Amino acid sequence: MEETWEEKIKQLQDMVDQFQKIVFFGGAGISTESGIPDFRSVDGLYHQNYTFPPETILSHSFYMSHHEEFYQFYYDKILVEGIEPNVAHRKLAEMEEKGKLSAIVTQNIDGLHQKAGSKTIYELHGTVWQNHCERCHKSYSLEEMLAFKHDGNLHPRCTCGGDIKPDVVLYEEGLDNQVVQNAIKSISEADMLMIAGTSLVVYPAAGLIDYYRGNHLVLINKSATSHDSDANLVISESIGKVLSQIQV
Repeated sequence: MEETWEEKIKQLQDMVDQFQKIVFFGGAGISTESGIPDFRSVDGLYHQNYTFPPETILSHSFYMSHHEEFYQFYYDKILVEGIEPNVAHRKLAEMEEKGKLSAIVTQNIDGLHQKAGSKTIYELHGTVWQNHCERCHKSYSLEEMLAFKHDGNLHPRCTCGGDIKPDVVLYEEGLDNQVVQNAIKSISEADMLMIAGTSLVVYPAAGLIDYYRGNHLVLINKSATSHDSDANLVISESIGKVLSQIQV
C-alpha cells in the first residue's frame, strides 16, 4: 500500500534526525520554485520557440560563432534578475549550519544556494556569478555582466579587447575536473543522499550519484525518474513543500 504524505514526511524527518553527513544533489526543480525556468519541464526553456533551439544556443560552437544571439538568449533566459532563494535553499543552508548537511552538489548555475548562505557547494555546471576574459583572464562579477545587459551590450568585451565568457559549462564543454572530484568524494562519503528537482538525464552529472555507497537514498521530484526503484524513499512533490516540513 502506498505510504501517505504524512508517513513519508515522518520517514524523511527520522532520516534527517539520524544522519550527520547528508549530501544534497539538486537540479533545476529547486530553482523553478524561485521563478527560474526549468530547461526540460513541459513549460520550461526547451519547449519555448526561438530561432535556434536552446540546446544549440547554449553550446560552445554557437557561443563562438553567434556571439550576439548567444548573449541575447543568455541575458533574457539565464541572467534572470530579481530571483531570491526559496524555502528549500534556506532549509539546506540551515541543515549545513546545524551540522547535518556536508555538501550540496548542484547542476544549477544560478548561485541561489550561496545567496541562501550555504558554504560547501559543488557547482557541476559552473555559475553565472563568475565570468572571465578569454584573453587576459580578468574576472568579471555578476554585477558587471548585468551592467552590460542593461546597456544592451550583446558582445561584452574586456578592457584588453578580449571576449568575456560566463563561467558556465556549455554543451560540448567538459566539466571542471576538480569540482567533479570533490563532488564524487562528498557523495561517496555520505551517510544519506537526498536527490531533488532533477530528472537525472543530464550526463555526466547524473552519473555521479552512482558513487553513493550508503543505503539511505531519498528522491524528491515531481515526475518519476529512472532511479526511483533504487531509492529508499520517493516523494513526488515539490522540494520546497517537502523541506518546509522538516525540522533541524
